Amino acid sequence: MTSPPRLFDSEQIARNLARRKSHDNFVRDLVLEDLADRLGAHKRDFSRAILIGPDAATLPETLFTADGPVKVHRVEAFSGDDFPALPEGEHDLVVSLLHLQAVDDVPGHLARLRRSLRPDGLLMAAFIGGESLTELREAFLAADVQISGGASARVAPMAQVRDAGALLQRAGFALPVADVETHRVRYSSPFALMAELKALGASNPLVDKSKRLATRSLLTTAAAAYAERDSDPDGRVRATLEIIWIAGWVPHESQQKPLRPGSASVSMKDILGKS
Repeated sequence: MTSPPRLFDSEQIARNLARRKSHDNFVRDLVLEDLADRLGAHKRDFSRAILIGPDAATLPETLFTADGPVKVHRVEAFSGDDFPALPEGEHDLVVSLLHLQAVDDVPGHLARLRRSLRPDGLLMAAFIGGESLTELREAFLAADVQISGGASARVAPMAQVRDAGALLQRAGFALPVADVETHRVRYSSPFALMAELKALGASNPLVDKSKRLATRSLLTTAAAAYAERDSDPDGRVRATLEIIWIAGWVPHESQQKPLRPGSASVSMKDILGKS
């Protein structure tokens, strides 16, 4: 089997995270708040749970379902290994936060997470979606074309929500669910957005990124293009943040099964009436 192409520089991501002056992260806080609502809807007692994400030490040690607290083992997402060292078949809950958007082989990664779960175990994951930072991507594309006559990869490619459920099925999960939370964030200027991305450790993580440093001219041109296309009447600029959520269960005989085609006992004609 051939290895998937290497898209993301995980060591560079780890360095970006290590260089931050603060561990404040509004994206992480949004995701954790959403996770509390989603997991809290499950009436289930999870006895062995892991929580994978960047800055694992800042993640909670206890989550909550409708049945009460769940103690989790926190695992650092960007530790330098392609995949965290997890025993197979021992967990009944795996939660992955803000990691899958920087994984080269997502189906393979999901399959390995599935193998770490027991039958009827649950995977929940949140990651940055494909519509995130479209404004910044388009602004840099316009600036690169204007300055150098070509385009460079400056914003990482991200998955679309329409593909997320299929990824779960491909990895062997049952009852897959995928949905998206879209947030509009505003900044005083494009430079304020760029500064926050750097502060969050979210600088360009691509292996095949331009070796040329972004010049003042390029940044100024990109900022002008951004402001022209995506500014509000008060002068602030908009940025899209899309969080994709997926959930799936390891197959088990107790799970609900889809009905066999043709097994319905009531026809649509009976429901709608004869015409």
